[in-house]
Amino acid sequence: MRILLVNPNSTMSMTETIRASAQRVVLAQTVLVARTVAGSPASIEGHADEARAVPGLLDTIRDAEAEGAQATVIACFDDPGLGAAREVARGPVLGICQAGVQVATTIAARFSIVTTLPRSVPIIEDLVDAYGATRQCRRVRSVNLPVLALEEDPSEAFARLRNEIRRSAEEDGAEAVLLGCAGMAEMCLALQAETGIPVIDGVTAAVKLAEAMVGGGFATAKAGSYAFPRQKTAPAHCSA
Repeated sequence: MRILLVNPNSTMSMTETIRASAQRVVLAQTVLVARTVAGSPASIEGHADEARAVPGLLDTIRDAEAEGAQATVIACFDDPGLGAAREVARGPVLGICQAGVQVATTIAARFSIVTTLPRSVPIIEDLVDAYGATRQCRRVRSVNLPVLALEEDPSEAFARLRNEIRRSAEEDGAEAVLLGCAGMAEMCLALQAETGIPVIDGVTAAVKLAEAMVGGGFATAKAGSYAFPRQKTAPAHCSA
């Protein structure tokens, strides 16, 4: 089984962090193909960053499927370009926010999400609503750190995450917490051990769901919304 794990931003060290976290949980026969989208923003922090990352993301998915990838995981919690990616892909495409929400609603009746910057909160709230989990998601919290600070100052990031996870349980009544950034993946197990609360990493959730979908023989439906994009040619201009 061959799964594409694509980091939509251009920070290669983050791609390696994400790959290492996913590699710990995949089956022995699963081959992870980790790719970084060159030319995209260094981190995805808002709608403009998402828009700039999507063209390269789609090209990466097309190339990986041509090389044999059977499923794709988009390793950014904003799930950038998810619908477009499903149009260009034959295999299933999973966003780590949607996958994390699905796992959270399966293992807990109430959960909270902890993300990076405050500006990401409304984006994630809208995603949770679109995924039908508004009632179960009690709150989206922020540690008020940029995405790249997760690598630049991991000790500070860990401390802030730990504190927000504890507040999620105490103040929100959360029974589990979903980490709201792919760059937090490597901290998941340690955060769970320190807080005693189930902590979900969307990368792990998406990769395991991808394995299950490939194993079950599922592919992206092509009869309607996710049909392949139509090929178009620009109309010839009439001469004056």
